Amino acid sequence: MTYHALLAHPGSPAAGELTLAAEAQRLRADAVTLRFVLSGPLQHVRVPAETSGARADELWRHTCFEAFVALQGVPGYLEFNFSPSLAWQAYRFSARRVGMTPADLPAPPVLTVGHRERTGAPGPVRGADDALVLEALVCLPEPYADGGQPLQLALSAVLEDATGALSYWALHHVPGRPDFHHPDAFALTLDALGAEPRPVTDPA
Repeated sequence: MTYHALLAHPGSPAAGELTLAAEAQRLRADAVTLRFVLSGPLQHVRVPAETSGARADELWRHTCFEAFVALQGVPGYLEFNFSPSLAWQAYRFSARRVGMTPADLPAPPVLTVGHRERTGAPGPVRGADDALVLEALVCLPEPYADGGQPLQLALSAVLEDATGALSYWALHHVPGRPDFHHPDAFALTLDALGAEPRPVTDPA
């Protein structure tokens, strides 16, 4: 697994000793797994209580992990929201922040959330830290289920602190206000199935 660091937006509240990393893997043409690992003093983060895992809007108003999926040559993109409560949402956009509609998926995402206290959590988590780990198995709709083309991903998160303030995390931030929808935010490529492996570097 290759973990990629998500960085807090410079205008966000101080992150303290929190760290956030994510990894993505293409299991088959129409399925992607995502893992987000939040580590550090989690008592400073408001984590929504677990629910039945229904589809819900405005999850980004509280702690929420997000993934945006684009396909080269195809207008628009998908947005996925995953809450530690197990609630989720998926939108389809026809262009940048244009034409938002609920996305029809082959199956609902499967979410798993674990809270590990001062243990050897996976990836970049230090042994002395608590860790919140969210995993999502996502079945992609057409045309994103074409395994012959690479997927462009923007991985991000919104974290709510104990005061209710929100911080914004992403693989790559553009100048100005936080904007997870910006084309430059799609900084991670998942190669087409069967492609030759190549080194992956985190964006500066």
